[in-house]
Amino acid sequence: MRRMLRTRTAAAMTIAAMTLASLALLAMSDAHAQETRMNAEIEAVAPALGKYRDQTLLGGVWKRPGMSTRDRSLVTLAALIARNAAGELPSSLAMALDNGVTPREVSEVITHLAFYAGWPNAMTAVTAAKQVFAERNISAEDLPVASPTPLPLDEAAEADRAARVNTQFGAAAPGLVQNTTDVLFRDLWLRPDLAPRDRSLVTVSALVATGQVAQIPYHLGRAMDNGLTQAEAGEVLAHLAFYVGWPNAFSALPVMKDVFEKRPR
Repeated sequence: MRRMLRTRTAAAMTIAAMTLASLALLAMSDAHAQETRMNAEIEAVAPALGKYRDQTLLGGVWKRPGMSTRDRSLVTLAALIARNAAGELPSSLAMALDNGVTPREVSEVITHLAFYAGWPNAMTAVTAAKQVFAERNISAEDLPVASPTPLPLDEAAEADRAARVNTQFGAAAPGLVQNTTDVLFRDLWLRPDLAPRDRSLVTVSALVATGQVAQIPYHLGRAMDNGLTQAEAGEVLAHLAFYVGWPNAFSALPVMKDVFEKRPR
């Protein structure tokens, strides 16, 4: 009887392993088919675009030494989510996972950008990520919990920020000011599954992507306080020019330059 149970268990495990392998192969085949279709479409419409993508973007920008491929994937995801670029998201999400961004971090990027790029854009990203996660057998156990133990809060710095914003805008929009304190800076920014430096990186990227240059000085300063270097910030613009257009990159450039010049050396 025990031998029979062991045999059945082994057979079940073998079948499960074969099923998972088959699903993985199907996912890879589907991704390859999508890439083949996209290449054919580009060749039929804009062959030069394919050249610039392969030689300049993938063969050049993505290989520049000033920023890791992992960080470039975070910047790319932030831009695509912020601009609701549904068609590009699945392949870029898969690439991000291949480049070392964890499922937990992907989940947190989407959650974070719901507040900085809007709820509808985050929901578009949820749909795309669900597909990619299913293809890679990523389950709920691989994702952040809804209410984790938060990171430590710099009480003095947060009190100063809250007081300044309240003085400026508390009378005009008290609900917005209160939620900014309670939801964003005392909750969202303290979630531990995306490092503060990476939260700043995706925030700045989303602001550049949506042309929100007025918000860049504060968040770029915060990003650099959180560990983003000036060289990396410059690479953010070099990278984003291809994903959100030269006008958005150049609109952000003088603002970033001003932040660099005003920081203590």
